[in-house]
Amino acid sequence: MAASTDTGVDLRTRLQTWLPKLVLAPSLAIMLVFVYGFIAFTIYLSFTDSRMLPSFGWVGWDNYDRLFRIREWNTAISNLAVFATLYIGISTLIGLSLAILLDQKIRGEGVLRPIFLYPMALSFIVTGTAWKWFLDPAIGLENTMHLWGWESFTFNWIKDREMAIYTVVIAAVWQSSGFVMAMFLAGLRGIDNEILKAAQIDGASNWNLYRRIILPQLRPAFLSAFVILSHLAIKSYDLVIALTGGGPGNATALPATFMYSYTFTRNQMGIGAASAVIMLMTIAAIMVPYLYAELKEKK
Repeated sequence: MAASTDTGVDLRTRLQTWLPKLVLAPSLAIMLVFVYGFIAFTIYLSFTDSRMLPSFGWVGWDNYDRLFRIREWNTAISNLAVFATLYIGISTLIGLSLAILLDQKIRGEGVLRPIFLYPMALSFIVTGTAWKWFLDPAIGLENTMHLWGWESFTFNWIKDREMAIYTVVIAAVWQSSGFVMAMFLAGLRGIDNEILKAAQIDGASNWNLYRRIILPQLRPAFLSAFVILSHLAIKSYDLVIALTGGGPGNATALPATFMYSYTFTRNQMGIGAASAVIMLMTIAAIMVPYLYAELKEKK
């Protein structure tokens, strides 16, 4: 009787151990195939002469050599440098400012917080389309100002090759600043008030409080915001396509739009795969040090 009971307990223990693994196994297998498997396949294609369809003609590093001699790719890299710098910097500054404002326990915080967060709930396609209407001189802000009697008002950045990239920055910052605010607000609410009270008793000004105590303790939030915004900037595609279509000309082309164009429009799959690998390496160069620092800190 005792042996039967022990067998039942042992079976139950094994089921409790293996059941979660069995439930997760299909999802894990799908992820391995459709995420990491296709990443590996893309890396392989970048070394082949693939054009309209995948090919197995090995060309080595030729696609990468050709990639960096293509003017459109160099333009996309330059645009990414401008876009990412402004997008990350302005989103971080606005998000931190809004978080500090809401942390003052102002009246109406419960209303303001969802208003600031609302843009992040929209897809980049919706954001791009809405801002395209708003910035279009024929139907948007410029036309509205003319109808109101301000005939000399002009705001045609979306049609200007030199200024169009900044319209992408404006739309991206509008969508992401509220999300960054939420990250900083969580960090601010997690700071021990006793430390702040002790500093105030010692005569620290508000500026010194933020500079010496609060901002240093927001380091994890700064790092998280930088990683997330960098990732969004590098893979930006739908916002650009909806807002400017990469134009005028290639004025707002980014690596993601270049990759799609060369892979599916110009039938240069090998070149497109090489650009995708470069983007992956850039994201990895940001993510790996961050993850290493986080794991090292936990240990």
